[in-house]
Amino acid sequence: MALDHARPGYRPLPIRKPKIRCERRPDGSFIIEQAYEMPTAWRSIPHLFQARAAEYADRAFVAKRQALPAGGWGDWRRMTYATALDGSRRLAQAFLDLGLGPDAGVMVLSGPSLDHALVMMAAQMARAPYAPISPGYSLLDKSFSKLRHVFDLCRPRLIYVENGAQFEAALASLPLDGVTVVTGSPAPALHTTPLSDLLKTGATADVDASIDRITPDTFAKVIFTSGSTGAPKGVIQTQRMLTAIIAQHDALYIAPEVNEPEAYLNWMPWSHVGSSNIVFGDVINDGACLYIDEGKPVAGQFDETLRNLREIQPREFGSSPIFYSYMVAAMEAEPALRDHFFSRLRYLNYSTAGLSQDLFDRLQALSVASTGQRIPIITKYGSTETQGVTIVSEPLDYTGPIGLPFPGITVKLAPVGDKLEVRAKGDTITPGYFKNPEATAKSFDEEGFYCTGDAARFVDPADPVKGLFFDGRVTENFKLATGTWVSVGTLRLELIENLSPLIEDCVIAGENRDDICVMAWPRRADAAEMSGLAKDAPLADLCAAPSVAAWLKDRLAGHNARAGGSSRRVARLLLLDVPPQGEEIADKGYINQRGVLKTRADQVARLYAAQPDSGVIVA
Repeated sequence: MALDHARPGYRPLPIRKPKIRCERRPDGSFIIEQAYEMPTAWRSIPHLFQARAAEYADRAFVAKRQALPAGGWGDWRRMTYATALDGSRRLAQAFLDLGLGPDAGVMVLSGPSLDHALVMMAAQMARAPYAPISPGYSLLDKSFSKLRHVFDLCRPRLIYVENGAQFEAALASLPLDGVTVVTGSPAPALHTTPLSDLLKTGATADVDASIDRITPDTFAKVIFTSGSTGAPKGVIQTQRMLTAIIAQHDALYIAPEVNEPEAYLNWMPWSHVGSSNIVFGDVINDGACLYIDEGKPVAGQFDETLRNLREIQPREFGSSPIFYSYMVAAMEAEPALRDHFFSRLRYLNYSTAGLSQDLFDRLQALSVASTGQRIPIITKYGSTETQGVTIVSEPLDYTGPIGLPFPGITVKLAPVGDKLEVRAKGDTITPGYFKNPEATAKSFDEEGFYCTGDAARFVDPADPVKGLFFDGRVTENFKLATGTWVSVGTLRLELIENLSPLIEDCVIAGENRDDICVMAWPRRADAAEMSGLAKDAPLADLCAAPSVAAWLKDRLAGHNARAGGSSRRVARLLLLDVPPQGEEIADKGYINQRGVLKTRADQVARLYAAQPDSGVIVA
């Protein structure tokens, strides 16, 4: 494959060089666009899927390991494009027969699966808005408050869950009059319809007529925000948005010269826009197979991911920084796994959430040890409301840059206080929030740009082609009691870097306080090595080790010496011996700062006690 900007020592990056137009306005704002022309977008995902199923009928489309009766996962079960097309058309007919359509949608409470993929596609064929809900709303939140909120907003005509017994309590909490509940396996105490019965429905011309009525503006999905600062908001996803993502990628990515079946391995839930929209769209467009990873970057669950990585060889791979932290440690201990992973890999992608320079360097060391070359590492930036806004199209040498706009997206950097807020306009941007016109009106500026609440600055103000640098959340920042602003995102990245390799992630406290204090999670392997304890020692023992505390105290002193003011100086630090859980960690793997501060108010109180206990490290 001939690439126009391969760098010596790196594997070639199959992304075209940026062609940027940048205008500075008199009001201090900037307008940035790519000069690449967008290819004609598909009319809808169902139209694209039917075309690919005809072209790649026998290729695997989605795969997932079979659940074993005693727990765990067995061999892969694969579903071909032809089988998926037939199943989704059968379900679409069943949905139409049940009265589903533009005003009667489908809600899915369970996670990724082969049958969930059929339900997703069938809903779009029937033009019934599809709402994938975070399984945590049903399985972790026993009050079911968020689940009832999203149900009341969507008022679905049909709900699907894979395991009826597992979701029985959640379903029982909902007013289900007039709702058809469909399950993969029964819910013993509830009347449900087996999905297998609906799959016996024969597709008729009604399905074709429904697909023919799909337009780019058809309401395809509603994906909910995390709700970390209030009730989750439903973000409208149109067919135009879903197909524009694919057109963006076709404009910028360089396709392989040989169209071979490719594999994507993904652990993120389909309630997240990155997997439900972006990954799924790329899989279908490429005629690839999506392998559903039942592992997660959580202690005790990552072994399943490692098992899958020993078998699946993606050509490109993207995940969150917390995932890479687990993966790096495993590959450093298992060269065979490292070599298998890097042998076909073209590039790595991480989400905007801060990848530490230590992890970045360790990933490169693994690539060089395996292939003799550095692997291009890039990042993309976006949100549920925008999909992809920017992408790095040159191999990164350090973390922090978020690149330049995708083709088809116009970015405005608008002055907000002392920062530049990222605002975006284009076909991948939502038209608004479902049944929430007030929130919609507040989210767009006078020119129709969506206001992300995130800040960015130029890597080099004199040369916009070098791209943008993520500059934290405009709304996440807070003031100390002195009135000094604290840039949370920037400080968090600094601390992860300055306290590397010991710190996995951290949370910044201090709003309306005199000083900044920090709660942090240690990396188990590095804490064990530093303390001299076993790797499987209780996390509380690792956190309490005197050598760990002394090392952190010394590193904090160095950080504070360079801080230059109270907005970056840390007074105290507390290591957390309970991993993030529940609302503390978002579905896509990043730490919810506000959620942690809310659920760990007792630890925050320890940090700010007049006489801190021995577990608090005083800088």
